[in-house]
Amino acid sequence: MEKDKEENIEEVVENNGEVALESNTNIKIADDVIAIIAGVAVAEVPGVAEMSGGFAGGISEVLSGKKNLSKGIKVESGEKETKIDVNIIVEYGTRIPDVAFEIQNRVKKAVENMTGLKVVEVNVHVQGVSTENMENAQNEEKNN
Repeated sequence: MEKDKEENIEEVVENNGEVALESNTNIKIADDVIAIIAGVAVAEVPGVAEMSGGFAGGISEVLSGKKNLSKGIKVESGEKETKIDVNIIVEYGTRIPDVAFEIQNRVKKAVENMTGLKVVEVNVHVQGVSTENMENAQNEEKNN
């Protein structure tokens, strides 16, 4: 019995500490989980005013009283790869290509690191521009 334990330990060490799953073991990660991971990554990108989730997403957020982290994100995943669509509203004055590029990089990195799935597409759809910051700046100028 002790010999078996020693052999298993040697196998783990030989594989650099990685434990391989048996070939008949399947892990399925729900699309909602991937959407939340992507939503958190998008929320950290400077220049994103908010996520655009449409009418149904806004109603569910109001009724539940909770912030919907997957708002504005659509995920299509297979066994080993996934495609992600992100709908955003950008802040006025930011360079949209830079914001979109940063979203693509952060979402791909976060999803691949946490799930092990290969992200083949991150499509960024800019739904609008928030002028809230511009209005605040104009009001400050008037007050000075």
